[in-house]
Amino acid sequence: MSRRSLEDRDAQTRQLQDAVTNVEKHFGELCQIFAAYVRKTARLRDKADLLVNELNLYASTETPHLKQGLQNVADEFAKLQDYRQAEVERLETKVVEPLKAYGNIVKIKRDDLKETLRARNQEAKQLIQLERTRQRNPSDRHVISQAESELHRATIAATRTSHHLEETIDNFEKKKIKDIKTIFSDFITIEMTFHGKALELYTAAYQNIQKIDEDKDLEVFRNSLYAPGYLPRLDIVRANSKSPLQRLLSAKCVSGTGQVSTSQIRKDQLAEDDEGEKSVFTEENSFS
Repeated sequence: MSRRSLEDRDAQTRQLQDAVTNVEKHFGELCQIFAAYVRKTARLRDKADLLVNELNLYASTETPHLKQGLQNVADEFAKLQDYRQAEVERLETKVVEPLKAYGNIVKIKRDDLKETLRARNQEAKQLIQLERTRQRNPSDRHVISQAESELHRATIAATRTSHHLEETIDNFEKKKIKDIKTIFSDFITIEMTFHGKALELYTAAYQNIQKIDEDKDLEVFRNSLYAPGYLPRLDIVRANSKSPLQRLLSAKCVSGTGQVSTSQIRKDQLAEDDEGEKSVFTEENSFS
């Protein structure tokens, strides 16, 4: 085994280390970001649940059409939160968990790398030992042969671990690519499913809001300002406030004759004057 071969193996090992480190770094970041994304989505679901409750409470205080419209909107929002809950659970299972699993996968690959490095270091150590033996005891074939045997065994072990590392890293790379495709395909599918349902439910909510009859609700509100029987009582008060002459004229107009004699008007006027004088006389006597 030459120094050139050892250098080539070391370069290969560093490349494999970089590949594992790269996955460890970026998968860890992706895992943290997706986990935060799921937590934010769950908090949004909780806030939307509060909105649904408040809409129902407010709707119970309003006029009929507005009440029905708000309740329908609240129902659509409630359905949407069921889909959002499913979105949260699916993201956790299909995205966060597979990324989190790479923590253990990377740890195993690092252990494989350490084992390979250990074997290669032992091989390099034996190579140096052989070279020193040849320099110190160039004529001692027994010692040199023994050093060569130790190097041979170290080389076999290093070669075996190198092949194992190459195979396991190759499988690691293959799995990484496949998992990335699967994880992001699942993420996009989950989001498309949710937003498709969201568009459907928001459309229904919008239509329910548009169906609210403003005029009818305004009429209900205006009617609610007056107690039952308020308008008939108001007509009675207005009728009693009229003078005898006005009541006579109103009665004639209502009866449809439309004719009142001058003598009748004078009689009614004199009767009204007499009533006025009596009231004044009564007030004067009361003061005396």
